Amino acid sequence: MATATTASNLSGLALRLVRDNLLSPTDAERIQAEALSKKTSFVTQLVESKKLDSATIAKVASDDFGIPLYEINSLDLEMAPVKLVDEKIIRRHHVLPLFKRGTRLFVAVADPTNLQALDEIKFHTGLGTEPILVEESKLAAIIEKSLDAQDTSLSDLAGDDSLENLEIIAGDEDKKDGGSVAGEEGINDAPVVKFVNKILMDAINRGASDIHIEPYEKIYRVRYRQDGILYEVANPPITLSMRIAARIKILSRLDIAERRVPQDGRIKMRISKNRAIDLRVSTLPTLWGEKIVMRILDPTSATLGVEKLGFEDFQKELFLEAIHRPYGMVLVTGPTGSGKTVTLYTGVNILNTPDNNISTAEDPVEINLTGVNQVNINEKTGLNFASALRAFLRQDPDIILVGEIRDLETAEISIKAAQTGHMVLSTLHTNDAPSTLTRLANMGVPPFNIASAVNLIIAQRLARRLCQHCMKPVDIPKPALLKAGFREEDIKGLAVFGPVGCDACNSGYKGRVGIYQVMPVSEEIGAIIMRGGNQLDIELQARKDGVPDLRQAGLMKVKQGITSLEEVETATNE
Repeated sequence: MATATTASNLSGLALRLVRDNLLSPTDAERIQAEALSKKTSFVTQLVESKKLDSATIAKVASDDFGIPLYEINSLDLEMAPVKLVDEKIIRRHHVLPLFKRGTRLFVAVADPTNLQALDEIKFHTGLGTEPILVEESKLAAIIEKSLDAQDTSLSDLAGDDSLENLEIIAGDEDKKDGGSVAGEEGINDAPVVKFVNKILMDAINRGASDIHIEPYEKIYRVRYRQDGILYEVANPPITLSMRIAARIKILSRLDIAERRVPQDGRIKMRISKNRAIDLRVSTLPTLWGEKIVMRILDPTSATLGVEKLGFEDFQKELFLEAIHRPYGMVLVTGPTGSGKTVTLYTGVNILNTPDNNISTAEDPVEINLTGVNQVNINEKTGLNFASALRAFLRQDPDIILVGEIRDLETAEISIKAAQTGHMVLSTLHTNDAPSTLTRLANMGVPPFNIASAVNLIIAQRLARRLCQHCMKPVDIPKPALLKAGFREEDIKGLAVFGPVGCDACNSGYKGRVGIYQVMPVSEEIGAIIMRGGNQLDIELQARKDGVPDLRQAGLMKVKQGITSLEEVETATNE
């Protein structure tokens, strides 16, 4: 009788758990009273009491009330209509809108007897509500995550007041006296200014290489590319998308009134007296507004030193010996974003001495170096790589850097310069070092000129470095190691490490390292070129000359514990 008397003071899920003998009447009554005094839900208080875990509570509630149980961790937050319901209602009733079907809104609840929450949501949205049961602990975490992602207050996003005084200089030299500033007054409001400053500074502090700001129909997101991977970092209100885009365009000296065509600009940020960062800005009209991508160009990347690039010792010696020759050509090849510019500029920085006249032609100039004469290619005015090279040759050059060899004319002038007493550095888009030589031949460069002018070819990729704080040994079966490219003798005593993830890194990785194939053009390779040999012939000879290919170079990094096998396979998977 005591049980019945106590149970009569209970209601909802508490009463059901007592009747199912999962909770004593005394505990249920105490927890219910604590929930009322703390103004929280019975389920939340029950989980905190540790009398029952959230998974058990959810299963019982689902069975007894006939409400489907949903695995909320599979929810795509970007698609959830969270903004349909006021944040105060979500927090007060501990509920979350999951999805909308016609005039019905499906709402995640941990307590199916909380009818007041469903009625209040129905009143405010005008939609019929359907409860979907989820585990209390998972619901609490996802509510916080979804509300944080909304970032409804731009001031909260901007945060640090010291960012207001950050010195940002419009950097497009071609538009010093141009660029529309119509409406600039409305764009310079403090919250927008602070937010833009914050995303720029956060990206630099995190070591990001790119910032992506993207409008969609219902969301507006900011992503950073760190170590080659994009991470979402903020969701400012979509109503501010045009103001944020306009603010960035003002800083870049772009026309804020023009939203129909792509535009390119530049921003210079002076972080301290001794450090400035350039940002290359590109806008693109999309279905829901202008997407903006900013490439962060840090001049310090050119002064890292050849030791930090990732060359093996023998590769570093080949590179240094080639760039210090009085004439010839050094080519760096690889896909976009593989670090070719940093490799070339590391070489240029080494050669940048008072006794050398260095000129570069780039599209566009990415890293500013004092002592180097840098030219921005501008096809609209007729200043292309070929015309810049012709001008360089009349300027008594010692070293010439050509941003990219794209056509036969540029290739022929570059090779002529390399044959007539100049050191020429350039890039091509090919997969590896041997294919670079056949690419030049296919462009129409005579084989004799290729063999006599090209000294060294570097093919490269970038792989993420394992975090030294949390990496751990991983057990990989011998057949998988052999298939990856290791030899039998390499496997004995081999320790392979993999990512874990900690506060100091991004999912187990921090920073990137170059993987290089460094191939000198030996006499034997020159002879193959002269007789019209193909890429396979050159590959076989390079192997005889002891040149590791990209996969072998990557496996060296695995053996040294610098990166993971998975990263090498991804980076060198041709």
